[in-house]
Amino acid sequence: MMAESGSSEVAVIGNMVERGTALLRRMEINVAEAEKRTGKNTVNMQETYTVYLIETRRSAFSRTPAAPDTLWRRYSEFELFRNYLLVTYPHIIIPPLPEKRAEFVWHKLSADNLDPDFVERRRVGLENFLLRVASHPVLSDDEMFLRFLTDEKRWKEAVLETGFQDKVDSRLKSLSAMFRVKNPDKQFTALKHYSDDLNTIISQLLRVRAKVADRLYGVYKVHGNYGRVFSEWSAIEKEMGDGLQSAGHHMDTYAASIDDILEEEEHYADQLKEYLFYTDAVRSVCRKQDLIQYELEMAVQDLSTKKQQKEELTSGTVRIFSLKGMTTKLFGQESQEQRESKLEALDLSIHEGEEAVNEKNRECKEFLQTAWGDIERFREQKDNDLREALISYAIMQISMCKKTGSINQSSCCRLMKMDYGSPNTAYSLFAVLN
Repeated sequence: MMAESGSSEVAVIGNMVERGTALLRRMEINVAEAEKRTGKNTVNMQETYTVYLIETRRSAFSRTPAAPDTLWRRYSEFELFRNYLLVTYPHIIIPPLPEKRAEFVWHKLSADNLDPDFVERRRVGLENFLLRVASHPVLSDDEMFLRFLTDEKRWKEAVLETGFQDKVDSRLKSLSAMFRVKNPDKQFTALKHYSDDLNTIISQLLRVRAKVADRLYGVYKVHGNYGRVFSEWSAIEKEMGDGLQSAGHHMDTYAASIDDILEEEEHYADQLKEYLFYTDAVRSVCRKQDLIQYELEMAVQDLSTKKQQKEELTSGTVRIFSLKGMTTKLFGQESQEQRESKLEALDLSIHEGEEAVNEKNRECKEFLQTAWGDIERFREQKDNDLREALISYAIMQISMCKKTGSINQSSCCRLMKMDYGSPNTAYSLFAVLN
């Protein structure tokens, strides 16, 4: 089993959780631990997987809080739930899940999705996902979300019964709409470009950070060799032995400190990864808007074609190179009864087309209004979270420098207490070591 949830990781979402919703005021939500299990998959083959313990506690602020309700969920169930949210709330930027497999790793980190350190970070990310949903003013009231938290056995059947999978827009259809829409909304176009740019910048930042972590880890660990050499040196020196031994100990401490430093850095990297994955959620909203706009344009074009057909039929003027023109030339003019019957059918079709255009117009306007409201909410959240993360990272770096400086100072003091025959020798040796 993995370690229990800590308060520092949960604080990732900052002010959005503090502001809260009715759900968070009456319920505490935690992903308390992770557990590795073995079982058979859908094709009857043995597999090893991880499950996560979700704890919910009602009446969180009462004097005698109730015992928590608990259930286990696999990562795939979190994926199913998020897919349900994406389809049910296309106008909302759905919070992302933590990575399924480690990305932007450096050599000390394992890319194995069953690695204990990776599973622990993913546990924190899954808890963060649930708190994001619970803090959202719309998603927090969804019935399937409440059942996801409280109904271990019947939830999957219930969410599939909603029929959300039948409503999924195909990726090909969305891409077709994106490239064929004639009048894209300028706001969403700008948002799409911003999302692409943010994705590129965060990806580059994470790649640079992985390279720096690799090199920094190597530099610190090399200092461990000084500790070994000083210990060996102290064995052959009588008067300088104690000082060399102590300096070697401080070098070992310096070399070992990088493990805690980079482990703490990994939490900030995970916060950046969350917003890397958020960019895809933003693009999903933009794709849906493109699709609605494309359907509106197709409805307008279809209505225009029907009106033109009625005009030609009423006036009797037919374009020579149209299908109707070729048919008339080959088989002669239509009778009055045929024309009236076609006009009647066209009038009905035009009426239906006008209703379809009006409906698509309403859908487009409602989507713009609701989506943009959630986009503004997301922008505020993003600005607060990234500002807080970057400030905390800077403070962590300052603390790291002070800590390593203190270790170096202790090493220097030990070296200066030894008799080298010259007051500058200790400074010279310390300069060589660093």
